[in-house]
Amino acid sequence: MMSEPSQDPGEPPAVTAASNAQSAPAAATEQQIDPWSVSAATDDQGNVLAFDYEAIAKKWNTNLIDDALLQRFERLTNHKPHRYLRRGLFFSHRDFSRILDCYEKGETFMIYTGRGPSSGSLHIGHTIPFEFTKWLQDIFDMPLVIMLTDDEKYLFREGNTVEDVTKLAEENAKDILAVGFDIKKTFVFSDFNYMSGPFYQNAIEFSKLLPWNQVRGAFGFNDSTNIGRVFFPAVQCVAAFPTSYPEIWGDSPAEPRKASTAKIPCLIPMAIDQDPYFRLLRDNSHRMKNPSPKAALIHSKFLTALQGPGGKMSASDPTSAIFMTDKANDVKKKINKYAFSGGRSSVEEHRELGGNTAVDVPFQYLTYFLEDDSKLAEIKRQYESGEMLTGELKKECITIMQEYVTGFQERRSKITDDTLQAFMKPRKLEWSGNPAPKQDYFSAPVQPNPTTLEEESRREDSTLLKGDDGKAIYDVKPQRPAVATRTTTYSYSVRGLSSYGDSVTEMIYPTKSRES
Repeated sequence: MMSEPSQDPGEPPAVTAASNAQSAPAAATEQQIDPWSVSAATDDQGNVLAFDYEAIAKKWNTNLIDDALLQRFERLTNHKPHRYLRRGLFFSHRDFSRILDCYEKGETFMIYTGRGPSSGSLHIGHTIPFEFTKWLQDIFDMPLVIMLTDDEKYLFREGNTVEDVTKLAEENAKDILAVGFDIKKTFVFSDFNYMSGPFYQNAIEFSKLLPWNQVRGAFGFNDSTNIGRVFFPAVQCVAAFPTSYPEIWGDSPAEPRKASTAKIPCLIPMAIDQDPYFRLLRDNSHRMKNPSPKAALIHSKFLTALQGPGGKMSASDPTSAIFMTDKANDVKKKINKYAFSGGRSSVEEHRELGGNTAVDVPFQYLTYFLEDDSKLAEIKRQYESGEMLTGELKKECITIMQEYVTGFQERRSKITDDTLQAFMKPRKLEWSGNPAPKQDYFSAPVQPNPTTLEEESRREDSTLLKGDDGKAIYDVKPQRPAVATRTTTYSYSVRGLSSYGDSVTEMIYPTKSRES
């Protein structure tokens, strides 16, 4: 889940700045982040400062994504990390390592993300979490649920009717599907349409675990907050429980929620401002009747508006963002006219001092949407050295963004009402997971191979496990009944090696018995 900067108290977060209208010098302010509003820090001159994401991670005790984690990801999946990970745009996590553990062992987990429908069209900031989630689904090959919180938008935004937000949810869902999710392993739902049965049972059970003081402290509610808003955090939290979706696992909604299903882990991509919701989830999920593991979280940074730090992407201001309905010429005009530049005040000064890519919006957008790392590095070098001018950098950005928006629109044109209904139908999903999980040889299923080591295979107490080449890896011969999972006595034949637990030693045929 990811939110764009916004100033509406009922919207996802806003990047706001202290007013410069006062004649007296402004006092410096600290950055403030919660699910309802986000404000950047300002200095004593009233200038908006960049978000300090390391400070956020330290304050909320999250883990920064480091090279060791990315190297492990690449080693396990045989895929290069997404550019959002390589460039630190998804920068923080809680227990993502545990998700990699599950993947390594070939265990199932689910992915969960969502969107609060607040406008008729997505803008580029909205698409980022869905692009990343689709990539996670493709790499891990796991089931995905996408939640449309139409109820939240009704509760937190004044002026909307239930019918208004229901329509927005339908249009936003079609935009989301244009990202390219696999229907066989994706379930999309709106809260108004789906929340009943096991989902509602989870919401009620979970809400009973949350005292008012805990919810008030997490979200800043007060005595005038309507009770719908107070209850909603429980709804968003239990969307991470696998038992909320019995159909996707092949369970029956009419039957009691299964403890075995509840044990399936969940990974949630989100913007860092949404972390308070899921701290509640992680602190209380073990207290459910059917406990679930702590959900794993992976956090993104905020994408700035065209106007730069302090600006807000808003549907009411079409100049604030590039919308997915914009025509190619609109994209060009917005970037040329409104995108905040890190260039100097004159060509001569720019040639001498170079541009500032840290605040330049066209360059920031390239870090999100340009795949080629070497090209991005070269653009950065040229711009910061003064070799590339602002107009040339904007031209690079325009080309990339036009391609991105046009490609999205072509896919969106193929999403019909029938397509949406197919994704929103509760059903059993299909996924494969890790194609080559790490084998635990003591508990791995065994397959007979009568053509290899024939003499051994004729023995009644012999079972052979084949390798990828069809040859016998080892044969396992229990000598007496096991008294525990790993204490059975075995003999091994392992292509000239003998394996005992985690160690490997040379052996000489014939095989020998020993206690493992």
